[in-house]
Amino acid sequence: METGFRKWIIVVTVVLCVLLELIDTSIVNVALTQMMGNLSATQQEVSWVVASYGIANVIVIPMTGFLAEQFGRKNYFFFSVILFTLASMACGQSTNLWELVAFRFIQGVGGGALMATSQAILIDTFPPKQLPLGQALFGMGVIIGPTIGPTLGGYIVDNYDWPWIFYVNVPVGIMAAIFTWLFIRDPERIKNAIPRPLREIDWSGIGLLILGVGSLQFVLEQGETNDWFDDSTIVLFTVLSVIGIVGFIWRELTAKAPIVDLRVLTKSRNLAVGAFLSFVLGFGLFASVFVFPIFTQRILGFTAAQTGYLLLPGALASGFMMPIIGRMLVKGVPQKLMIPVGFTIFFAFTFWIAARLTPTAGESDFFWPLIVRGVGLGLIFLPITTMSLAGLAGKDAGQAAGLTGMIRQLGGSFGVAIVGTYLERSIAQNRVALLPNISLYNEATTQRIQAFTQNFMAHGFPLEQARQQAYAALEGILMKQVAIITYGQVFTGLGLFFIACVPLVLLIKRNKPGAAIDLNAAH
Repeated sequence: METGFRKWIIVVTVVLCVLLELIDTSIVNVALTQMMGNLSATQQEVSWVVASYGIANVIVIPMTGFLAEQFGRKNYFFFSVILFTLASMACGQSTNLWELVAFRFIQGVGGGALMATSQAILIDTFPPKQLPLGQALFGMGVIIGPTIGPTLGGYIVDNYDWPWIFYVNVPVGIMAAIFTWLFIRDPERIKNAIPRPLREIDWSGIGLLILGVGSLQFVLEQGETNDWFDDSTIVLFTVLSVIGIVGFIWRELTAKAPIVDLRVLTKSRNLAVGAFLSFVLGFGLFASVFVFPIFTQRILGFTAAQTGYLLLPGALASGFMMPIIGRMLVKGVPQKLMIPVGFTIFFAFTFWIAARLTPTAGESDFFWPLIVRGVGLGLIFLPITTMSLAGLAGKDAGQAAGLTGMIRQLGGSFGVAIVGTYLERSIAQNRVALLPNISLYNEATTQRIQAFTQNFMAHGFPLEQARQQAYAALEGILMKQVAIITYGQVFTGLGLFFIACVPLVLLIKRNKPGAAIDLNAAH
């Protein structure tokens, strides 16, 4: 346990690192168009800037427990901060797309380690009674990071050039590296741990993990761009992901010293339930952050910065809720009660915001629904995390933290992939469904076309050109209505998915008093 000034310096350091890692999952999204122009890349090619980071993340996160034991947690964390910082600088210096993709992968290797290892450091920093507060501070980074990424990215893109979305990491990374070296210490169990000889390391497990999870992440990131299973590359990587994941599960369940001990899932029913709920959380968190900016920018004409500022209050609401929820957990409020409340609040957010999607919607229409979203996510994340890890000891807790982190990231990837595919295909279907209501035999339609035509003629267009402009205007109105219907369906679908998962809470076992004490052995 740490106390006083050192304790809070450690908290600041690891929370900053979590923020850096997760901000970088979404900050580049608003800069992709600018990158396409500056690096002479197509939309399909530039999507690799996002995909490479996500692939590296999901590969590294489940291995952090092993790597921390092998090299020492402080050394591993320090190295990861340095790697992330240097890769960020290199990303900004990239002169072509594939340089940038390579450095983004390296950045993801460092970033994935920051998130899981930060959680372990906080577990060791706080005494058992204050553990929910430590997890609350970690949760602030997890929930706020992906949400404020577009805010920061939008501001940078509007006022500077795209390399600055990477350069902003450098001073924070340098500060985090200095604080890590000066203040973070390894607990005795890690200091006294004997590294495994190279020949005893589970190289087969590492290879299968990279093959299975890396291929799956590739499919999720690139599937929509490549038209899913109509593309032979996606089919190939889908097969590789199945082979890799099945082989990885078999290997980790039978190996004497697995790189990721999946047997920990059989030791705690709460962990198994929590892993699935973490997937649901990642699905809702990343999918909602993905779909909302697309709607506001493409349909309502908001700038990237406007959209980012609109998301910011909800992110701050999550951050505000975390310490409150931590104190509630310390006082004994059961996770089994808080999780369904959080899911229900998120469900209410999705239906509320779906009702606010109109052609004339403004920033004030979305303010309170997004605040509600922030509160709901706060009530979901912390209870799931503490419930999943409570009662586990030593390496088991470290393995559990890595697994839930990876599953949360995969949930986000599934969410973005499914929502992106649904948007692409349902907009066309909804357009076809609305077309019968727009017919030249419909009096309301002909009156609207005549009104548009007269308006364009009044502005100097000849009759034929005015009529073509009228048809184009009517098509624009149709597509805006189609988009509103489709985005509304996405949000309501997210809400129904969340509410359908509430019965899983019945599987949660109430932790015995003092069970959380064992968490201090994590990693």
